[in-house]
Amino acid sequence: MGRLIVEQIVSADGYAADADGGIGFFATAPVGAVEAGGPGPVDREQLAWLAGVDAILLGKNTYRMFADYWPSADPAVEPVAEPIARLPKHVVSNTLERAPWGDDEADVLRGDAAASVARLTDRFDATVLWGSLTLADALFEAGLVDELRLRVVPVLIGTGRSFTPTALGPRPLALDHTVAHPSGHVSLHYRLR
Repeated sequence: MGRLIVEQIVSADGYAADADGGIGFFATAPVGAVEAGGPGPVDREQLAWLAGVDAILLGKNTYRMFADYWPSADPAVEPVAEPIARLPKHVVSNTLERAPWGDDEADVLRGDAAASVARLTDRFDATVLWGSLTLADALFEAGLVDELRLRVVPVLIGTGRSFTPTALGPRPLALDHTVAHPSGHVSLHYRLR
């Protein structure tokens, strides 16, 4: 069985979305930047990590945001656009008929979310779930998450939506590693016990 990794971009005070559900705080302190000669340190770290990822998993709402942006993103400006374009994409939804992705198509997983994702992780060594807070909640509650990767943006937003379900309760984590960047961005990688 492969690993399911939940990666969330969060504010320094632990929110994955603002009080209105928006993610505009990402732009307050962008998580990646191209420097002269190539990707900046945040993108270099993300690219190195993505080299070990085999598949992308998204909920319906995050899929729509991603599909509106990433298929036409320029890898010269957004270095992570290349692995996002290359990796197989899967969308959990019982209402989408299909999931277009530029000139390609993402696979739509129907039925019970936890059962669908369990079958998916059997097919890949490492699957990343990005955003998709409702789906992430269900997968945490089902005990299917193996790793949690938090990319902390150096901004406080005061209130918003946590990246975990409120009913989760205490769940021990084992710190695998951290990476701090001069920009103030920090990556925290945990394994669930």
